[in-house]
Amino acid sequence: MTLRIAVQMDPISSVDINGDTSFAFIEAAQERGHRVWTYQPHHLSWEMGMITARARPVTVQRVKDKPAIEGAPEMLDLAADVDVVLMRQDPPFDMSYITACHVLEYLKGTTLVLNDPKWVRSSPEKILPFDFPELIPPTLVSRDLAAIKAFRSMHKDIILKPLYGNGGAGVFRVKPDDGNFSSIVEMFFGLNREPIIAQAFLPNVSAGDRRVILIDGEPVGVINRVPQPGETRSNMHVGGRAEGAELNETDRRICAVIGPVLKARGLVFVGIDVIGDRLTEINVTSPTGVQELKRFSGVDAAALFWDAVEQHTSSSRAQP
Repeated sequence: MTLRIAVQMDPISSVDINGDTSFAFIEAAQERGHRVWTYQPHHLSWEMGMITARARPVTVQRVKDKPAIEGAPEMLDLAADVDVVLMRQDPPFDMSYITACHVLEYLKGTTLVLNDPKWVRSSPEKILPFDFPELIPPTLVSRDLAAIKAFRSMHKDIILKPLYGNGGAGVFRVKPDDGNFSSIVEMFFGLNREPIIAQAFLPNVSAGDRRVILIDGEPVGVINRVPQPGETRSNMHVGGRAEGAELNETDRRICAVIGPVLKARGLVFVGIDVIGDRLTEINVTSPTGVQELKRFSGVDAAALFWDAVEQHTSSSRAQP
């Protein structure tokens, strides 16, 4: 089976060849003989029912500062010219992101879009865990200052972070004696009209924040991300150190609860974050960790992903 694949992503010229998951996906697709184009969200158009993207054919290569050879732009009819569209651009999860999901949703029944854009737009990574309240730490989403103060009074040591951020940006730990609480809240309120998220601080984060990768609802591997000394955030974007790990009983218990829901919603490639025994995020937009997982454990999640995609496309082609 040869697939025609369009990847909606950030500029491929700027990716890290040793860490970027989208790069690994394209590389694995090439190895199977699939054809790949990339485009950015602002190249996506809807016109009287036709959905197009001004995309470039790409061949990726493990060459520093030259991760891809790009061809001339082509106008692709995403319903007729491609078999699979991957949504892989990074958040922010804003109206631009949501609009792209709405547009791609109109491809349903003609082109496989992963993850399913209907559920991507309905599943911000910090909100989707609310479907599983028994698994998450004490959490508040609010813009009401009195409610946030009451939450802090109850839990003492808390985390404040933007509801739609990513990569660990804008995450603050506020200890009971921290005099910056009011300033931090004022800063958030001054940035936009969105509520913020507050969570009880989980001391186990010092041992690492586990990124578990699921494909079609099944866990395939895990890496542990350890924060720098004196740092609360373990995200690799802000200096967290990845290390090898094995799926443990907690990982499997959490995945057994959420996995069937993810699979039913067409969320084929997902990365969840687990601190101690608590689920903190379910990443469905552009989860990372594939290259680190292969490096530490030998698990080739990119290959497993394309196995799943090929099975989905075969099933859809077999339907009358």
